[in-house]
Amino acid sequence: MDERESLARRFEGHRSRLRAVSYRMLGSLSEADDAVQEAWVRLDRAGAAEIENLGAWLTTVAGRVCLNMLESRRARREEPLVRVPDPVVSFAHGIDPEQEALLGESVGLALLVVLEELTPPERIAFVLHDVFAVPFDEVATVVGRSPAAARQLASRARRRVRGASARTDADPGRQREVVSAFLEAARGGDFDALLSVLDPDVLLRTDRGSASADAPSFVRGARDVASGAMLASGLVRSAQVALVNGAAGIVSWGSGGRPFSVMAFTVEGGKIVAIDVLADPERLGRLGLPAVDD
Repeated sequence: MDERESLARRFEGHRSRLRAVSYRMLGSLSEADDAVQEAWVRLDRAGAAEIENLGAWLTTVAGRVCLNMLESRRARREEPLVRVPDPVVSFAHGIDPEQEALLGESVGLALLVVLEELTPPERIAFVLHDVFAVPFDEVATVVGRSPAAARQLASRARRRVRGASARTDADPGRQREVVSAFLEAARGGDFDALLSVLDPDVLLRTDRGSASADAPSFVRGARDVASGAMLASGLVRSAQVALVNGAAGIVSWGSGGRPFSVMAFTVEGGKIVAIDVLADPERLGRLGLPAVDD
């Protein structure tokens, strides 16, 4: 085995963790893969002779790459008012090993939506330290700040995450029961049944990308959310409950059998308190979701 092949083999041992880190920092599966590939390119160029801790070195490099991507994204100002990150969707009763490695402990879509509201340095500092336990000395290197400043970034992010994100009921069976009831009520046009599973203050957030710019991105309140669900059901040809980032969600298809939306639900106390919807046709097309017969 030559030196480069040995280096590639060592890199592969870190790939899953790097992809998980990058996904949380970017909220994009394709960009996470790009960041991991860039980390390999930089390692291949540098060699490992002077690297004492390869895992820490790769995490630092991936963090810098992700920070640059986030700052470039903000500079382009092309993001919709609500940006729902790429969901990880499974139609089986569990997630496969690759998805499990990507998600690790609970990475609900609602949390990732909140992370989208942070500044790039805040998001990087929070993900590296609070999610992956990277020491602040190393976080500081990634964000180009002092360790004390990196600590402050993570603290600010932590307050926003704690104040804005909800924790989904842990029981998968209960989640599925509530989401299935929502789907059945929407299909049947049963307004009262919809109200029965929605929290009175439920928040619906929808990312349509550049499509349907006139439609609201935020809808608050059970009656308005229920009305919208009944209207949307008329545009859906097929829908089914699926796992979305490890929790019960709904995938739907529209005309031509193309994916119409992916919905992630936050359920608390048997009620839906938040719904995050990816309805951007371009991004849905990149998720590899199956089509349905027209």
